[in-house]
Parts: sequence; structure tokens; C-alpha cells
Amino acid sequence: MVTIKDVARHAGVSVATVSRCINETGYVHADTRKKVEDAVRALNYAPNEVARSLYKRKSRLIGLLLPDITNPYFPQLARGVEDGMQANEFRIIFGNSDENEQKEQEYIQTFIQNNVVGVISSTNRPDSDIYAKLNIPVVFLDRTSSDSPSVYSDGRKGGRLAAQEMIARGSKRITVLRGPVHIRPAQDRFQGAVEVLEEAGIDYNIIQTSSFSFAEAESWAKELFAKHLDTDGVIASNDIVATAVLHEAQRLGKRVPEDVQVIGFDDIPLSSLLSPSLSTIRQPAYDMGKEAALLLIRLIEQGNVDNRNIQLPVSFVERDTTRKVD
Repeated sequence: MVTIKDVARHAGVSVATVSRCINETGYVHADTRKKVEDAVRALNYAPNEVARSLYKRKSRLIGLLLPDITNPYFPQLARGVEDGMQANEFRIIFGNSDENEQKEQEYIQTFIQNNVVGVISSTNRPDSDIYAKLNIPVVFLDRTSSDSPSVYSDGRKGGRLAAQEMIARGSKRITVLRGPVHIRPAQDRFQGAVEVLEEAGIDYNIIQTSSFSFAEAESWAKELFAKHLDTDGVIASNDIVATAVLHEAQRLGKRVPEDVQVIGFDDIPLSSLLSPSLSTIRQPAYDMGKEAALLLIRLIEQGNVDNRNIQLPVSFVERDTTRKVD
């Protein structure tokens, strides 16, 4: 790895001179600056961002915490955050908590040790003391908090849309897979679906889930049909669970969408590649990530902003796990 000493040696100047050029602190003669710049290019030198931020007392590092990077939804969020930050010359330190509180705390500590100036978190515990005690701006992404900046989609509207589309396509015995009770957006979409079903007088059943992960999705799909074999419509907690429901329905010999319709939530890239392709409620994940990045930058640079909570709209994506209607 090329160091600042290597650059100084190549340019024939002192380490202090190279440091002044890179960090733009103090006067450096134009000819000397050109030697340093030529050496940097020749050696492909990249300054250590953490060390540079400590030297200048001004970091351009952001901590990004996600709960489960194996879920295809979260990389979409992350890409939006990255693009928003990169466009404004910020860099990201990433952590994957696996929905584990201890691991989450350790990553937050790592962020602080690396001199981050802000954190974006998709935590399941937005009201935890660990965030309240931070002395830097925090934005919650795809999560909401009572008094902290947040970027999220309209989960209640998404749940209502799913139920409305299911009813419009003729399902009479609907099962709702309720997302984790400790995640507020999951409960928003559940409540939205139940509101519409009760307003329409439609019979429905509930299967409680505890996460959005691949690991348990198959067991919930099996539980659903074991308890409610006559279900003719399933509103899933997310696309991963919807995929498991689709596979289990086909294993049982049920035709989709003729015998049972399935609607997911998120619109991950996999949804359009399934057979049949999955009808779902689309969350604008990339846009959410980018909005979170821009909101955090405003908080860092301005200290306070008027619009601290940003809710993005959702939409129904019609594919082949639901029947067609005029």
C-alpha cells in the first residue's frame, strides 16, 4: 500500500509538504504542488479517509446500518444512500446487524471510532438509548421514530392497496401474513390491509411472522396452508415470504392465480423473475435511500431542517399471481 512517505520521497519533498497539499492547509509553491500532484498520480495514492478527517477535524464519513444484507430489498436502499452520498463527496462505512442488538451496538461504536459525522440506520430499535445518546445526526431509513428524522414509505396505504386489489380480483377467504410486531412500518401495512378487509366485510385469517428473512419464510408458508387450506388470497408481509407462499401453493397442487392469489410487498428484483411473476406493492427503495442521504447531509451542514420526516408513495405492481380485472 502506498503511503504519504512514498509520495514525499517520489516528489522529493517533506511529508509535511505533501500533507499541506493534500489537506489544503498552508501555502505550497505552485511548482512544488505540481510535483506532489504528479507523484500522487504516478503512485496512485489515495489518502486514508479516517486519518485525513482526524487531521482536518472534518470527516466525510457516514455510518450506514442495515438489518439483513441477504434480503434483496436492503441493497436497493444502500445503493440509493451510496449514490446520494457520493454525489456530495461523502463516503460510507457499512454495517450489517443481522437484527442482533449486540451486533448493532458494536457497529455504532465502530462508526464513532471512525469519526463518522452522521448515521443512517434501518434499525428495528429506533427509540433505543444508543441513538438518543449519539452527538451526531441520525436518520432512520425504512423505519420511523417518534421524534427523529426518518425516511419511509406509506405502509398503511400499501396495506390498503393490497387488500383492495385482492378484493377487486374476487378473493373471499384471505390470509394476511402480519410482519414483525416490533417494526412499525410492518404494522402500518398490516393495519391498512385489515382496515380494508373489515370495511368490506371479508373473512380473513392472520399468520404472525417474526422477521422478513429467507430462513423462516418457508415455515410460515407451510403453517399458512396447514391452518387455512381453503385460503384463496394471501397478502404477504414482504416479497420473500410471498415467494415462499407461491412455492408452497404450487407444491400442494394449487393453481396461482386461479385457486389462490398472492400479493407481496417491496418489489425486489426477484419478483419479476418468478414463475408466475409476483404481483406486489412497490416501495421506492432506491429513492428512499437517496432521500435519506440528502436529509442527513442537510442535517450535518445546516444543523436543523424543516422537513425531518419524508414519506414516499407506494404503488401496486400487477403481474401474474393475481387475476386480471377490467
